[in-house]
Amino acid sequence: MTGTETKQALSFTDFKAEVLNDYKTAVISRECSLLGRREVLTGKAKFGIFGDGKEVPQLAMAKAFKNGDFRSGYYRDQTFMMAIGQLTIQQFFAGLYGHASLEADPMSAGRQMGGHFATHSLDENGNWKNLTQQKNSSADISPTAGQMPRLLGLAQASKIYRNVSGTNNPNFSINGNEIAWGTIGNASTSEGLFFETINAAGVLQVPMVISVWDDEYGISVHARHQTTKESISEILKGFQRDENAKGYEIITVKGWDYPELVAAYERASHIARTEHVPVLMHVYQLTQPQGHSTSGSHERYKNSDRLQWEGEFDCIAQMKKWMLDNNIAADDELEAIEKQAKVDVLEAKKAAWSAYQDPIKQDRTEFITLLNSIAAQSDNKVFIERYSNELAAIKEPIRKDILVVARKVLRLIIKEASKSTLSAWITAFTERIQPSYSSHLYSQSDKNIYSITAEEARYGDTPAEADGRVIIRNNFDALFTKYPEAMVFGEDCGGIGDVNQGLEGLQEKFGDFRVCDAGIREATILGQGIGMAMRGLRPIAEIQYLDYLLYALQIMSDDLATLQYRTAGRQKAPLIIRTRGHRLEGIWHSGSPMGMIINALKGIHVLVPRNMTKAAGFYNALMEADEPALVIECLNGYRLKEKMPVNLGDFKTPIGVVETIKTGSDITIVSYGSTLRVIEQAAKELLETGIDVEIIDVQSLQPFDLNHDIVKSVAKTNRLLVVDEDVPGGASAYILQQIIDVQDAYKHLDSKPDTLTAKEHRPSYGTDGDYFSKPSSEDIYEKIYAIMHEAKPNEYPELY
Repeated sequence: MTGTETKQALSFTDFKAEVLNDYKTAVISRECSLLGRREVLTGKAKFGIFGDGKEVPQLAMAKAFKNGDFRSGYYRDQTFMMAIGQLTIQQFFAGLYGHASLEADPMSAGRQMGGHFATHSLDENGNWKNLTQQKNSSADISPTAGQMPRLLGLAQASKIYRNVSGTNNPNFSINGNEIAWGTIGNASTSEGLFFETINAAGVLQVPMVISVWDDEYGISVHARHQTTKESISEILKGFQRDENAKGYEIITVKGWDYPELVAAYERASHIARTEHVPVLMHVYQLTQPQGHSTSGSHERYKNSDRLQWEGEFDCIAQMKKWMLDNNIAADDELEAIEKQAKVDVLEAKKAAWSAYQDPIKQDRTEFITLLNSIAAQSDNKVFIERYSNELAAIKEPIRKDILVVARKVLRLIIKEASKSTLSAWITAFTERIQPSYSSHLYSQSDKNIYSITAEEARYGDTPAEADGRVIIRNNFDALFTKYPEAMVFGEDCGGIGDVNQGLEGLQEKFGDFRVCDAGIREATILGQGIGMAMRGLRPIAEIQYLDYLLYALQIMSDDLATLQYRTAGRQKAPLIIRTRGHRLEGIWHSGSPMGMIINALKGIHVLVPRNMTKAAGFYNALMEADEPALVIECLNGYRLKEKMPVNLGDFKTPIGVVETIKTGSDITIVSYGSTLRVIEQAAKELLETGIDVEIIDVQSLQPFDLNHDIVKSVAKTNRLLVVDEDVPGGASAYILQQIIDVQDAYKHLDSKPDTLTAKEHRPSYGTDGDYFSKPSSEDIYEKIYAIMHEAKPNEYPELY
């Protein structure tokens, strides 16, 4: 018997105890699923998606999962999390209720719906814990297959730690022995992210084990509509390694066969851990007893034969049958476990609900006391008491109920003396509660960007001039020397040193693990960076052109940008994303979709240096910080001459700080990147007509002008123009909102704040295409002149 053979070192008594403990975990998990569904249907929880039908293979996976390993899975893995000791019954229900407390719901502090799991890589101060002494799970996201790119990076980290000297930190890796374990549903393997990751992992040969939980359905859609041949292992057979070529080890196993599952996962673990070979585990013949989620029932789309088969081959039922057939346990022993599981789950559910409700009820009690005292002195006593009574009558209150009443009552007493008391209570209550829902979008540690001290680039007495590409290259050389855990990878990064030679010669110096080429696969380039950054490395993921970032935008937005937020500060991925953009020629190489990027990437800093020295300073600063950032270099700046600093690798461009690159008195011009050079040319020509413009380089779009220096300029010039090569309403709208709304610059304006942007369409090809698509020097000149004409028509007669 395979399962017994794998445990031959154990006595039968110990083996039985281990098997019975697995069974206990499985039935507890199933009971959580069943009771969890009822909690949703009765209204206590908003939505439920559970792991029933997948319990037994997750037990087997948990047995092979060791300290230091990482999971990158999806929302069916509750049994696995219970089996590795990272999820209790009470925590399961706390997540279901959305309990906004990290102590109650350590997975996400109530920020994600139940079924989305994570462990803590960081302590309460944002410092790394020892990841090799715990079992780790990267924080789940809902988008199907969205966990796959990150999985690649988590696995590649082990490859780096095993092969790159100077990186093997015992807090992060023990000689690269750690496996990255992925899970995905069979239907989600239809996603492009799955195939992109599978291919990349085969190329890179990383220690990754990906389990496909196959129950033949994707919600209501059968596998025949999802997968060619209805089998992911069948269509991936070409990835199977052999004596002539590297590839995958592909293992298929029935999802209800406990001993075979245990043996299969032990085999997969050995291959991945020792050989650094990726393994595909196709776990088939699984079931989904309650259907996809609480939004519907599977009886609507499964016929009676299928439902009968699912009842018979339910993995827990089959595990029980195996134990009985092999005399491992008696029926009464198993029934006792099942009965106790019901009791344990019910009691933990009650405890979770009480822990969730009690603080809210306490807040309500205290508020009602205040409300009644206000009512006693108010001309609107009748109305306030009605609000008070209605609030008190709510059987299961939420915090919204309390605050809604408080804010409505405030309107009733706006002219009464007690208004200040209630107003102060609302402010204090909001200040106390709001962080539970809004903290940690960005790092709150002492290593965040605000802790970095800026340092100017220094120059010798007679500084040499060099192409911008040489400055950025030499700075990367200094960084990779300074930080052995730093690396860069992307299309054409290695052999030729990137398409603009900004990494020229660095692969030869630092090796192809640290300066390496990647395939044409932007989403998984980002995923490599996310996963490696989550394991203590400092990757720089290069996307060749800004336009290509759209391939990776979903991963950046859903995964990287939300990581600190969705774990309430207990995971981080300080990934630097390097790209180049703005002006070149043609639809696909000169886009500047900054409005799209800014709005999609809240949680990631967006930096737009105007030259390579500024860009280098951003890289230097970010290497000292613990936050992710996107740095967009100017595509047409690599051959422009700049002075060579003497403190390469050390000078730091301040993040969130603007720079005034020309002072003036008539109008403030705000822009960034390549457009600034065009503005500077227009400014010279305007000066000949007596118009003196002040030019401000934003430098950092996110965060934006932390010191509010732009409003100080507007207070001096009383006019404002934002120039941007994004489409109308793109980044220019964001910049204008920040200046007018956040900084209150409208108070100082004598003219309408205005914008000058590119056309709505993508930039056309060629020099003429650029001229008629994006703001030109003449466009800028005439726009500013028109503003000045409106202000002083006699001094500046109209041009047209």
